[in-house]
Amino acid sequence: MARVGIYGATGYTGYELIKLLVRHPQVEIGFATARSAVGKRLSDIFPTLIDTPLVAVEEANLQDVDLIFTCLPHNTPDLIPLVQQALEAGKRVIDFSDTFRLHDADDYERRRGKPHPAPELLSAAVYGLPELHRTAIREARLVANTGCYPLTAILPLWPLVQADLFTDRTVIVDSKSGVSGAGRSLSLKTHFGETHETFSAYNVGRVHRHLGEMEQETGLHIIFSPHLLPVYRGILSTIYVTLKPGTSPEMVHEAYNVFRDEPFITVLPTGHFPELRHVQQTMDFILGFQPVEIEAGRMIIVSALDNLLKGASGQAVQCMNLMLGIEETAGLK
Repeated sequence: MARVGIYGATGYTGYELIKLLVRHPQVEIGFATARSAVGKRLSDIFPTLIDTPLVAVEEANLQDVDLIFTCLPHNTPDLIPLVQQALEAGKRVIDFSDTFRLHDADDYERRRGKPHPAPELLSAAVYGLPELHRTAIREARLVANTGCYPLTAILPLWPLVQADLFTDRTVIVDSKSGVSGAGRSLSLKTHFGETHETFSAYNVGRVHRHLGEMEQETGLHIIFSPHLLPVYRGILSTIYVTLKPGTSPEMVHEAYNVFRDEPFITVLPTGHFPELRHVQQTMDFILGFQPVEIEAGRMIIVSALDNLLKGASGQAVQCMNLMLGIEETAGLK
């Protein structure tokens, strides 16, 4: 049995991660931290889970684990020291924040408005998307787990880029997410009264923090419009592309054949589209497309996933399986 440690076990992604690890046939939890619940046990907070004690970060025993997950919010001051400490101890790391997802420190500074806190680690970090970087993930010491929004754009667009089907490399991605995508910490925009029976856009255009991942992995120029849905989990994205004139549905399906052996990706027949209910509580990533004007190459793609599973914790377990030499789908099917 491999042993793993979790920093930040009581957030939404930490909770989903633990649910997956508890039933994993080849992995057990060595330690779990939660600053606001030190001294309690996981079963005190989540009654259906194991009785693991929640310890302070300083009490976590790195020598007792093979790999750690850092399920901490973006810009957490403790994050960089924890990752450095784990790597120096010879442990492998899967980080849930966006700190290591961009490869280039200058790109990070341009998009964030401040220098990267540990640029020396960027060259060691692998973007945690198995469908694109499976071989590198197997060997990686540090994996930057993907963002949930970016997956809904990268996976539908990357095969079309590889097939050289684009004529206009500016793409519009219109996404809708459940409120769990904002994390468990309190904020005005995620209060029940602010989300129930309403629908809102935010960070529209070129300002969203996850835009860099989409452009880095696809090489496209993306205009991104995220929206907040009054549901708990799931993301559905509608993507507007202009491909080479005359690009047929058969040509698009041929491009998507790169995914034919992927265990979690489904490409629907032309004109069929996923719904949130098709992917919630699953690792499934489903996409469909519809030509609008074949002679002009215009097409609409719709993709959907569960932001807490394929978009976060399940994706991290998929990467962990690769890193530890375990069957990739173990604990996920």
